[in-house]
Amino acid sequence: MSNVNAELHRVEEDMEHVILEEEYEHESVPLKARKGVLSVSAVWMGFPMIITGALTGSAIVAGIGFTKGMWAILLGNLIMFAYVGTLGVLSTKKGYNFALQASTTFGRKGYVVASGLLSTLIIGWFAVQTGLTGTFMHDAFGANLFAMTLLAGLLYMAVTFIGIKALSYIGIVSAPLFVVLGLWAVTDVVSQSGWSAITSFAGNTATPLSFGVAITMVIALFADAGTMTGDFNRWAKNPRDSLIATFSAFPFANVVALVFGGILTASVAKTDIFRFFADKGGFLAVLAVLFLFINLGSVCSHCLYNGAVGWSHIVGGRMRVATIILGAIGIFAAVMGIWSFFINWLTLLGILVPPIGGIIIVDQFFLRKGADIAENIRVKPFVAWGIGSAVALIVEFNAPHFSTAVVGLIVAAIVYWIIAANEKASAIQSSTASRRI
Repeated sequence: MSNVNAELHRVEEDMEHVILEEEYEHESVPLKARKGVLSVSAVWMGFPMIITGALTGSAIVAGIGFTKGMWAILLGNLIMFAYVGTLGVLSTKKGYNFALQASTTFGRKGYVVASGLLSTLIIGWFAVQTGLTGTFMHDAFGANLFAMTLLAGLLYMAVTFIGIKALSYIGIVSAPLFVVLGLWAVTDVVSQSGWSAITSFAGNTATPLSFGVAITMVIALFADAGTMTGDFNRWAKNPRDSLIATFSAFPFANVVALVFGGILTASVAKTDIFRFFADKGGFLAVLAVLFLFINLGSVCSHCLYNGAVGWSHIVGGRMRVATIILGAIGIFAAVMGIWSFFINWLTLLGILVPPIGGIIIVDQFFLRKGADIAENIRVKPFVAWGIGSAVALIVEFNAPHFSTAVVGLIVAAIVYWIIAANEKASAIQSSTASRRI
């Protein structure tokens, strides 16, 4: 009987391993556990190709017109590819999640500031997207706002609980569905408005934007998750696969979402993809509901995964436990309507987050290649982060025609390069002088 029980226990453990894989919260992902390029690409592609991205594209085109909006979208995404792609390659080489990657630059204790900030901000985005799900359902169909928001949050938390495998699966469904329905909606509005009318759309004078602000909007949309790309790209087998996966998100998936939203705004319809189908009723309305939950479920599960991986490493726990705790917090914020207050706060992403990634790139890609986690706290990255964010804040209020996100990233990277390179040069001179003596 004991042998039977032992065998049943072994089978149970095997089944659990198949469904719930190891997430490597506190260590490098070994090569044997890495995923194929299609799997990692599916994870990334299902993230930015979302309704929220289309709404951002809509706001950009409304503010600066169709042609300028398309250039801002393209330029912003090329910057994101270079930024996220480089961080992704660095994480792939070591198999490190963002918390471990940040530990190399900021220190084994200092990383908590950067990782804790980003892991908290990303839960704010989880709450926002969950709250939007309930709001969309309420506005379109009169559904109970509380019930829809709660249902959405629980479903999204369940997907995240399964882990990286589930993010790949939901991406495989979400991205193609977005493309099909988006093309359907765009084709319809173009046939009504005419392509020339859309391309000549000059924007709404009531809500003007500068070109720099438009670029910041593109970058800030995924500045947090893009900086935490190590949580996803650590699963890639090699740098080439990592870059392919990043490209599937930036520019491909993100451009598709932003452009679709821009076209719909520049047309006579002036709607979004969800309402386009929801307003038609019948089967298309049902399809719109499925699309809404799958699409926003993709971005929510990705955000919650980022937060759970980050905080589980900080507290020395497990990703799935953190998923339940952080998911409950995010759902509470969503169902209580608190999520609506996060939006202005989350615009600070363009000020606070890009400098972190810029510093990590300069540190690990240029100045200290091969460096690993050693010191408890490294002060220089914090100095550069503070200066980069301060300059970005000044630009935000005094020179809004520039891109806050780009300025903060570049300034922080340059400042860190200068102070770190000077210290390295001084150390070499001191060593040389000692040998001469």
